[in-house]
Amino acid sequence: MSKVTVFDHPLITHKLTIMRQKETGSKDFRELLSEISMLMAYEITRDLPLEELEIETPICKTTQKMVSGKKIAIVPILRAGLGMVEGFLTICPVAKVGHMGVYRDPETKLPVRYYAKMPQDIAERKVVVLDPMLATGGSSNAAISELKKLGCKEISLMNLVAAPEGIRAVQETHPDVNIYVAAVDDCLNDHAYIVPGLGDAGDRIFGTK
Repeated sequence: MSKVTVFDHPLITHKLTIMRQKETGSKDFRELLSEISMLMAYEITRDLPLEELEIETPICKTTQKMVSGKKIAIVPILRAGLGMVEGFLTICPVAKVGHMGVYRDPETKLPVRYYAKMPQDIAERKVVVLDPMLATGGSSNAAISELKKLGCKEISLMNLVAAPEGIRAVQETHPDVNIYVAAVDDCLNDHAYIVPGLGDAGDRIFGTK
């Protein structure tokens, strides 16, 4: 079974509380989401492997460590996942960025992929899927399945707020994918919104409601 990591850093908790407030406008919402994404990216990359490298400082030659192994790719789920890209890239500017568009069919209620554009070497990278909200888990599961079809073997999921139902859905479908969240909320309501949540993240990011 995959591991669920909940970040309890005081700054993340503080910023998320401001984001939850209904009077927080799009500008502040976007900035806070970017800041939290940066803090989470710092923690998610904590276990990247290091290798020794001989370098020369202005004083002498020395052996120091740099990141080795597979490179990172991030894949935001459109559209709300776009709000997490800048913060992640602040910490890891060499990461490549793919994009995955998924919507829920209003009749079947099933997720449908409508867009995908990935780096050519996506299968050789450690992939982090970005989506602020993990509600039912449908979009995340669909995106992860598409990435696996492309040959990706090391995939993680990074969310701002998750419902227990969404976490269970992802773990049941993709038990090999670790989940990183800033908060696990109470439940989903009858409209599949996270409670207490923060509303529709895409609308709040882009000011479309």
